Parts: sequence; structure tokens; C-alpha cells
Amino acid sequence: MKLLLLGKNGQVGWELQRALPLLGELTALDFDSLELKADFSQPESLAETLDAVQPDIIVNSAAHTAVDKAESEPDLVRRINAEAPGVLARWAAAHRAWLVHYSTDYVFDGSGSTPRGEDAPTGPLSVYGQTKLDGEEAIRASGCQHLILRTSWVYAARGGNFAKTMLRLAAERERLSVIDDQIGAPTGADLLADLTAHLLRTALARPQVCGTYHAVAAGETSWHGYARFVIDWARRHGQAIKVAPDAIDAVPTSAFPTPARRPLNSRLDTSRLRNSFGLVLPPWQHGVERLLAEVLQ
Repeated sequence: MKLLLLGKNGQVGWELQRALPLLGELTALDFDSLELKADFSQPESLAETLDAVQPDIIVNSAAHTAVDKAESEPDLVRRINAEAPGVLARWAAAHRAWLVHYSTDYVFDGSGSTPRGEDAPTGPLSVYGQTKLDGEEAIRASGCQHLILRTSWVYAARGGNFAKTMLRLAAERERLSVIDDQIGAPTGADLLADLTAHLLRTALARPQVCGTYHAVAAGETSWHGYARFVIDWARRHGQAIKVAPDAIDAVPTSAFPTPARRPLNSRLDTSRLRNSFGLVLPPWQHGVERLLAEVLQ
């Protein structure tokens, strides 16, 4: 079994390099790989790489994820997030390969207060969200065997993340303001990588599970609740925290204007994934505690 991982140096891609070799021979590439091209800004170059590797499974964790920057460079974002996945999907369809692709809650408009199912109407608010939706649609239109995993609020110990930022600010400032009207589930890149390996193993035996799934940790919180959880945990474990527990102010999204609009409701219903694959998704707090234990050791 040959697997091709694209976007190996991203948060999810880094964890996938650990999880995927359990399934077979792994070739892992990023945009700056030398021998084989994996530059998603040049989608037409990807077919040559696919021909060279001849993968049975393609796992695409590459994407343009700078949500605000995307508003000023829509053509580049479209090539990376929509056109390149389409190239992968058409190759997969022609060669009877599986394609795993990661998408986002940003394909929805963020209205309401209930978790969205996979078949709920979409309505992106940003260039990023629209191009991710276009990428999904290109994959489905190709007819290839695929798993599209929509997720949200992804973090990893490697690189920057919200928790690290909150810890730094909490050690420097006496008061913080954090958004409390965006609701979602912080989801670890390690959880997504492990899920991917489990889902692929099932999909190879039961191709009928092909489709789109929501994949996030269980539970929900606001960015404000997330920040409070992180700072309280760090305080209890002996970290130097300057901000007082009652000095973390809850503020609306409008307090921090950005070029791209964010969905307020990022809740995703994961019942289809849990029922189809017989898996239990852990509470978001479990993964964040593990992250904190790792970054603060």
C-alpha cells in the first residue's frame, strides 16, 4: 500500500507523518520539496508528482489557512484550496485511489446555535471559506473515493497556537479581553491524524463509507472559555500567571475587527462519523490538557 501525504509540515501534516506509516509505505511532501513537486500554487504540477509516486491513498493536509490574508489574494487561495484538490481528485478517480481531504466549519455562515450536520446548507463568509467549499465540491464532482473531514479550531504543540498566545499574554498583562460569541470545539492535530488512520483502515475494507464527515473533539466552548481553561490549568500547575482570574474579560467579535468575517457558530455534529466508524470522540478538554502538559514541561 502506497500513501502520499501532501502538506507534511503543517500542524495536521506533522502528526500524519506519525500515524500514516501504520498503513503502508509513506511518501511525505511539502511545497518546498525538491525531488517531487508539491507546490499547490501551481496545481498543474501535481499530476506529475502523482504519476511518479502512484499512490493508493492521497492524504491532502495542504491548504492556505491565513484567513485574513486570503481576502487580499483570492486568486492564490483559489489555486491552493480549490484547484489543487480538484487535480488530486481527478487523478484519484482515474487511478482508483482514495483521497483524504481536510475542510472547515468556515463553509457555513455561522448562524444559529445548534451543531451543523454534513448536509446542512453552506454559506461561506470569507474567501477562505468559499475556496474550501469549492475544493470540497471539486472532489465530490470527480467521482473519486474520498473522505472529506470538516474540522474546526485546530491546534498542535508544534508551532504557534491560541493556548500558547494566551499563556504568554497572561504572564505579561494584568487584564485580557477574549471573544466570547464564537462557539466551537478546540481539536488537536494529533486527534485528527489518529482519526484519519482509523477511518482509512475502515474505508479500505468498506468503500461505502466514502463521503463527507464532521471531525471535531466533543463538547463546545467560546474562545473566552478556552482561554479561561488554559490559564486556570497553568495557574494550578505552578506557572507564573499575572492576570487575575476575574480579569479575563468576555467581549464580542466586533471588539476585534478583521478583514475576514468569522462564523459565530462553529459547532459541528459528529454523529455521522461516530456511527459510521464506531468511534468515540474525546472531550476537547482532554486534548488541551495534553497540549499544555507538553508545552509547559
